[in-house]
Amino acid sequence: MTIKVVKPGMLSQLQDRGRYGYQQYGVIVSGAMDSLAHQAASLLVGNDGEATLEMTMLGPTLHFEEEALIAICGGDLQARIGDEPLPMWRPIVVPEDSTLVFGTAQVGCRAYLAVAGGFDVPQVMGSYATYARAGIGGYDGRALRAGDRLACKPPSAVGARMLERLRATADGAAPFTAARWSLSREMIPAYVEHPVIRITAGPQLSLLGEESQRALLTETYRISPQSDRMGYRLEGVPLRLTAPLEMLSEPVAFGTVQVPPDGQPIVLMADRQTTGGYPKAAQVVSADLPLLAQARAGSEISFRMVDLQEAQESLLLMELSLGAARQRIRMFVED
Repeated sequence: MTIKVVKPGMLSQLQDRGRYGYQQYGVIVSGAMDSLAHQAASLLVGNDGEATLEMTMLGPTLHFEEEALIAICGGDLQARIGDEPLPMWRPIVVPEDSTLVFGTAQVGCRAYLAVAGGFDVPQVMGSYATYARAGIGGYDGRALRAGDRLACKPPSAVGARMLERLRATADGAAPFTAARWSLSREMIPAYVEHPVIRITAGPQLSLLGEESQRALLTETYRISPQSDRMGYRLEGVPLRLTAPLEMLSEPVAFGTVQVPPDGQPIVLMADRQTTGGYPKAAQVVSADLPLLAQARAGSEISFRMVDLQEAQESLLLMELSLGAARQRIRMFVED
């Protein structure tokens, strides 16, 4: 099965959960910015470990030359076939010779398209993730362009059974067939324009002055237009150290909050470097990274400090919810 890219959108590229095991060689992790939406779309079509298409702000126009089972999760990019909007967070059968059109982001800023079977591209160092700066992974190591043709692999047993069950409910006059059910409301994040992001204390938090520590938790920060997949540059009350500090570079993670010399915080994102030499004031809780990833340039965010136990429990709850959803889908197709 092949999908033709009619229009590429602003930034459409293949991503998975990331390229792990090579950071000691300077190879970044990359992967989906909103890992929850990526995983949710994948499980809805019976995929495991396959790439999804991450679409940012302005989505692509895609022509399906054959019938396909798909799911769209994450931000709302106004997906439609003809004049009919596609529902999100549920499996959908798209007939052959259909054109799927995405518009501009209405809620959030990134959507994820999964196709049953996954996209047929080679893995690089064990991952499908695109890292465009190095030209590796994904589709030729880059974002999609008009005229590209995305080959897809055959669906898994779960995906094939899902396709069969939905096909049996198809209305010949409808442009697509969507499942009558979706992921539970409790699993779907509340993407808001001004999110409150939970953080834990970073190793150099105590080196900030008292006023700066207070500002980090009481002031709002605006996401700068200079932000990208590598890092979100924040604009607001500067954070100041009590004394000048020279640091050796240390490992950094997705969500590390760095304090550069100008005091304007930087939150490292999916395409972050492997090490950094700026003081680390905080670390975004992993379960809140999807909320941050869906915040667009110009959005205001604020931080709330939590302890390590709450951070770990929130991540565990998210993973358990995904696991439970995967099990329920398997039971549904096997019933």
